[in-house]
Amino acid sequence: MKIIDRIDEKVLERTARRCRERNIIIPTFAQQKDPTTVPQRIKDRLKNVGLWDLDPANLFRITWKNEPVERGGGFNQGNWIEFPPELTGVPARIVGLVGKWFPTGAHKVGAGFGCLVPRLVSGQFDPTTQKAVWPSTGNFCRGGAFDCALLSCTAVAILPEGMSRERFEWLKSIGAEVIATPGCESNVKEIYDKCWEIRRTRPDCVIFNQFEEFGNAIWHYHLTGGIIDEVFRRIGGPRGRLAAYISATGSAGTIAAGDFLRTRYPHLKVIATEALQCPTLLQCGFGDHRIEGIGDKHVPWIHNVRNTDMIAAIDDEQCLAILRLFNEPAGHAFLQKQGVAADVVKQLPLLGISGICNVVAGIKAAKYYELDSRDVLFTPLTDSTDLYRSRVEELRAAHGPYSELNAAQHYSRYLQGAGIDYLRELGYYDRKMLHNFKYFTWVEQQQRDVNDLRKLWDPDFWPETFAQVDEWDKLIADFNRRVGVPA
Repeated sequence: MKIIDRIDEKVLERTARRCRERNIIIPTFAQQKDPTTVPQRIKDRLKNVGLWDLDPANLFRITWKNEPVERGGGFNQGNWIEFPPELTGVPARIVGLVGKWFPTGAHKVGAGFGCLVPRLVSGQFDPTTQKAVWPSTGNFCRGGAFDCALLSCTAVAILPEGMSRERFEWLKSIGAEVIATPGCESNVKEIYDKCWEIRRTRPDCVIFNQFEEFGNAIWHYHLTGGIIDEVFRRIGGPRGRLAAYISATGSAGTIAAGDFLRTRYPHLKVIATEALQCPTLLQCGFGDHRIEGIGDKHVPWIHNVRNTDMIAAIDDEQCLAILRLFNEPAGHAFLQKQGVAADVVKQLPLLGISGICNVVAGIKAAKYYELDSRDVLFTPLTDSTDLYRSRVEELRAAHGPYSELNAAQHYSRYLQGAGIDYLRELGYYDRKMLHNFKYFTWVEQQQRDVNDLRKLWDPDFWPETFAQVDEWDKLIADFNRRVGVPA
């Protein structure tokens, strides 16, 4: 499916004028993937810019390769944590990509960039007359609103009222319009209903729905898939095997990195995680859950389920217990007594709730497939505990001080004791069933054409869609020349 099928010169001229006035240069996807190609003038400018600052130069920090500092950082080869057997209880090597060092503290700024920028540089979105609407269960609307602030666009953020306090406070602080919908993490339909209301009543608004926007998946295919390939080649060793990629489905953008990795490592297992309390992929089920960062009760339009090998449903209580283990002093002390190196323990707050979910799924998959020390499993740590401090406080208030006994229980039961329950390995017709399950959300509720749904099952559809990034980079380069701001 061709996403950019026309160029609007009149809109482009207005957009270029605004970017010229506000000193905005847009990076290409290639520059985000390889920041060594970023112009030196931009690198010099970033030496005086904070990671979360609303400075257009931070568009160039939409990359996995930021130096891990709050202000003035340059670029590196990526940030990751390898979780040792003393923590995981398995000999396989589980590696987490750290998302904290993106602007906003989460990788969703990349997904937002992939959705907005191709429309912006083709004239299909007009920042002078239109508002960008970001429906989300949390981080996507934060990422989209931040991208808008850097690109001088107006943002409208939609997210469930039950999400963490930090999200609402930050969105308001950067000037986004915030709309809270009923429910919690798994109440995605209520978000969709609000989008339809906006379509009917606010013609100046453009909906960037992460669950159906291929720009989301395309960004992750190239950027997240690319960094995993690079890191594995650096640390895998001569006998290493890239055995699995684990990602919560959420909007199904991040899991698209598995499509890229499959082109390099054909025997890779792609494992989709979800909350056990809302087992949509595991059992076509439903329910509410507390793993913030993933949304449920439907299969996203952009999820290539042909490329998913296993579903892992993870108990939200398990994730919240580990959240305390990884963030309480008593938990840190206990883990070091078990032989977990101090430098690893120090990094455990870099995992948010969905990152913990992904690591648990990695442990379960390693046990299920009987992986050994030659096998490497990668997973994204999409955000950090910094975005969930209020949740830690709530757990402390509900359950009291955290003790060594609590740590021993959580370590033994939820890490060392993780089993192979609630896993579902997918055959061909299992995958096709999940593909067909899209019908009820996307055709019946969201007015998609059933023939387009059938196209999503065509294996040629996906590589053709992912290949559009080269065309987008040309459009970005042309737009920057039109703007004329020196790089």
